[in-house]
Amino acid sequence: MANDWFSFKQFTVRQAKAAFKVTTDSVLLGAWADLEGATSVLDIGTGTGLLALMAAQRCQAQITGVEPDRPSFEEAQTNALNSPWSSRITLVNIAIQDYNPDDSVPFDTVITNPPFFSRSLKNLDPRKALARHDFSLKPGELIQAAARLLKEEGTLQLVLPVSEAVHFMKMAEIQGFYCRRILRVKPRPASAPVRLLMTLGRTGGNVTDETLVIEEGGRHEYSREYKTLTGDFYLNF
Repeated sequence: MANDWFSFKQFTVRQAKAAFKVTTDSVLLGAWADLEGATSVLDIGTGTGLLALMAAQRCQAQITGVEPDRPSFEEAQTNALNSPWSSRITLVNIAIQDYNPDDSVPFDTVITNPPFFSRSLKNLDPRKALARHDFSLKPGELIQAAARLLKEEGTLQLVLPVSEAVHFMKMAEIQGFYCRRILRVKPRPASAPVRLLMTLGRTGGNVTDETLVIEEGGRHEYSREYKTLTGDFYLNF
């Protein structure tokens, strides 16, 4: 069972009520996402608020987090208010399909760790099922939301399992979004990649394709690259 809280170097995430807890996937994405020059960032499915908090630590942008699950939204609100960046984080309790900002100003960046299970057995907990299974946010709906809410030069940045990521990139390209950066995440050196972190935009070109190994030796023997990437956040790095 996950702890009710998770402490990082500059903030703490309370997660007793959240349907989706702190995960390595989200920490990797929050540390890896390209936020250079961003003035407005949208976190779709913010959950505990982790990605919003990481973005706020890394840049000076105004951060908006959208979360449809009420208990998760309330917990994210608490986490944001208790952080050093409460004045720059706005959270909205709504599904992204229904979200229409009042000012209609598109975002520089959309960042998300979306629900991705589609063919597996649905979780018996309905809130966990909504957080983890894509019937609550289909890949096509995520791409449509990005197209609607991003500036023309804006980027969509997300993490998915490898098989879902390949499918997502093909679907995104049909709708005018092209992959610019990929990080292939391997648990250990001899393992196959299990996650893909991606940056997509409306213009194509050369793709930066890199690989990250999490543990280079035994259990908790983390690689230098993993420590470097996440070192501004994890307490033990």
